[in-house]
Amino acid sequence: MSFADLDLDPRLERNLLQAGYRKPTTIQRAVLEAALEQQDILASAPTGTGKTAAFLLPALQHLLDFPRREPGHARVLVLTPTRELAQQVGEYAEKLLRGTGLSQGAIVGGRDYQLDADLLQGNLDLLVATPGRLMQYLEEEKFDPRTVEVLIIDEADRMLDMGFMPVVDRLAAEVRWRKQTMLFSATLEGQGLEAFVRTLLDEPVRCDAKPPRSERKKINQLAYRADDAKHKLALLDRVLADPECERSIIFVRTRERAIALHGQLFAKKYRVAVLQGEMTQAKRDDALRKFRENRVKHLVATDVAARGLDVPEITHVINYDMPRSADTYLHRIGRTARAGAKGTAISLVEAHDHPMLEKVQRYTEEGIRNRVMEGLKPQTKVPSFKKPKKSKLKGKAKPKAKAKGKK
Repeated sequence: MSFADLDLDPRLERNLLQAGYRKPTTIQRAVLEAALEQQDILASAPTGTGKTAAFLLPALQHLLDFPRREPGHARVLVLTPTRELAQQVGEYAEKLLRGTGLSQGAIVGGRDYQLDADLLQGNLDLLVATPGRLMQYLEEEKFDPRTVEVLIIDEADRMLDMGFMPVVDRLAAEVRWRKQTMLFSATLEGQGLEAFVRTLLDEPVRCDAKPPRSERKKINQLAYRADDAKHKLALLDRVLADPECERSIIFVRTRERAIALHGQLFAKKYRVAVLQGEMTQAKRDDALRKFRENRVKHLVATDVAARGLDVPEITHVINYDMPRSADTYLHRIGRTARAGAKGTAISLVEAHDHPMLEKVQRYTEEGIRNRVMEGLKPQTKVPSFKKPKKSKLKGKAKPKAKAKGKK
């Protein structure tokens, strides 16, 4: 299948070619035909698989097929969990919209309130927004939900993790005149998400699209055992000093860890920036700008801040802290080996991380090769985690001991 087979507007096809896209990815092939027929979509798609185009193309085609008669508020609404992802989707939409006469905008928390208010007052065809900020404008009656014809919810699993689902549910109820709903998530598991899907979608076409293993093989996955924090920092130092590590994202679990590690690497004279959820929008934008423009080579980031981050030519993803879930591991390593390039994913594994390392390998059905650096060989043994033995009572409650002196 090629994009030409989908009968897209010639302007969209031209913009795709100019952006370097020749044929649909796995998720795009799974979604586009049904979405162009305005069916509801429930799609499982890890980041880095081309899902943004999978939902933007049918939405933009709808806008071109049915031009609006008069100026007004957005006809397509895209909800994302983070500011960075909202801005990224907006930038991608801008590329696809060239020469179409359509307009787009993004509103997110953490920046000047009046800028977004002015945006909503003008004519707008597509709006990308974070839930909290959009709800604020809705309650102030500065956003008209009746104009929305297509609702798209991106990274619904992250919305659930971040506690946004009640707000998203309210927004979905407010745009009840819509003609189509598309929901994308890295995973479709979990009772909370399943309940939300039942109320939101109408007989959706289910699209499960994991990236082909041939694509994942472009990422060289390695693990190095670390004895303690000092040993781990020495391992990281060696990785970053490697000339092949031209640009990297270093993932940690918490903002405190991000700030501390950034300070340690800065003291070692590395060109490094930090990205974590509690930063102001201006500081987050500045860190990303420096990283994109190669003014810094390395970015220390938490998962919340880096969700949806799309920066080309990232050679290395480093799990300084192992993630809390296996699907987050896939999300992290998907930051490298993009657009046909190759990349390296390195996990620095302490003793308590080994169960997660094994879980990741079972989840991905791939092995992660263990390596040792010269002069930094771990001095501790590989830990053994035994599964607890099942009770012989097979779930039956143990008989209570009789109290002394009672019959």
